[in-house]
Amino acid sequence: MNPFLPESVQERLVLASASPRRRALLAGLGFEFVVEPSRYIEVNGEEDDPAKAARRHALGKAREVAARIPGSLVIGADTLVVEGGRLMGKPVGADEARAMLRRLSGREHEVLTGVALACASAADAARETLREAGASREVVELARTRVRFRDLDEAEIDAYLASGEPFDKAGAYGIQGLASQFVSGIEGCYFNVMGLPLELLTRMLRAWAEGEPGGGV
Repeated sequence: MNPFLPESVQERLVLASASPRRRALLAGLGFEFVVEPSRYIEVNGEEDDPAKAARRHALGKAREVAARIPGSLVIGADTLVVEGGRLMGKPVGADEARAMLRRLSGREHEVLTGVALACASAADAARETLREAGASREVVELARTRVRFRDLDEAEIDAYLASGEPFDKAGAYGIQGLASQFVSGIEGCYFNVMGLPLELLTRMLRAWAEGEPGGGV
């Protein structure tokens, strides 16, 4: 158990993500939880506002799992990388990953993570409209972090692609891995860049236990 949060929010905690990084971060806080990857399908339009998209996807993931596991408190999260107003998700193949890394080279970008909490009663879970109408109770917030990359040369990009690390990560990099060598500065929550802003999450869980809305940035 996490000693800083009421047991009431830790009893039936579910992480709606298959991400090993989110799993490790949540476990590091002492929580006992179940992992149930969401079946929610992310769709991003070219004109999508990144902040709204991150919130929408996080809530969609949490709602979908809440509908399948009534009574549980479900955590959903979605991380997006934005550079120059352009949304960057997980790359599809080496060519897209290379293009993303070239775009990030020598520039500052923003990492956004939507974080959602949702809980559905058995009656709510029985409704086919749950995903559209919402769960019995839900809240969604957003964390922002600014990250600066040093200039990358083609040999470094080639080596990073060969490592296989970029392909399951928004923006084609993981700050906790080999790409830590590319980061020359960061402003905001480091764990947000890994995919789960821990300070925001614990603040949301505390507010949930108190019956109040959370607070984002």
